[in-house]
Amino acid sequence: MSPQSPSDASLTRRTLLKRTLLGAATLGLVGCDRLSENDAVVRLLSSAETLNLKAQRLLAGRESLAPEYPASMISPVFRPNGTIDPQTALYQGLAANDFADWRLSVGGRVRTPLQLSLETLRSMPSRTQITRHDCVEGWSAIGQWSGPVLGDILEQAGVHPSARYVVFHCMDQLDGEHDYYESIDMVEAFHPQTLLAHSLNGEPLPVGNGAPLRLRVERQLGYKMAKYLKGITLVEHFDDIQGGKGGYWEDRGYTWYAGI
Repeated sequence: MSPQSPSDASLTRRTLLKRTLLGAATLGLVGCDRLSENDAVVRLLSSAETLNLKAQRLLAGRESLAPEYPASMISPVFRPNGTIDPQTALYQGLAANDFADWRLSVGGRVRTPLQLSLETLRSMPSRTQITRHDCVEGWSAIGQWSGPVLGDILEQAGVHPSARYVVFHCMDQLDGEHDYYESIDMVEAFHPQTLLAHSLNGEPLPVGNGAPLRLRVERQLGYKMAKYLKGITLVEHFDDIQGGKGGYWEDRGYTWYAGI
């Protein structure tokens, strides 16, 4: 796949949006729990998130693509982010059998709930893209991802008109208690570069990078790209899901929309 050549104006917009979001997210790194108790900071983060979302959709467009790169630019090592070896009993048990018994559930506001095996997902039509992963911690890496387009799976399930968000449920826990989870809206869910990736650089996804399956939502920061997926739920709201903010880190002070 040939790389895109964004115009100088597009790069400037992307840099501005990235700096805006990184500035807000960096505040979260100094202590999410303390910041979440500060009403002024919460209002600031919320304002930055709303501005970033509106600016991204206005300037870049709903269908704009994240830059893609030639194979020569793939990073020698793709650094894992977040959890690198989930110790939950569920994950360890499934990994011991090379995920043969693992199933991805797709449910919630859909007409036809699905249970998809890894073999089934690997047999589906897939997209391969070489993109850059930008972590909120300040590092980046370029990798080649392959997997079915999320929108194709959602169409197979049949999206109910009331669905507003797609929630991703994971098998890892950062605090030993709460399962990691994330969410995106329907615009990002049906974006052509939003994948359920089962392969990295032409090989099955390594454990450190999210085996057996992870989300790739290329227009947002790395913490949105949930790893170790076990289920997808389409919902109208997040009110009854953990902290009600739409994601593990969002419940702890990060912005929900992490566009770059």
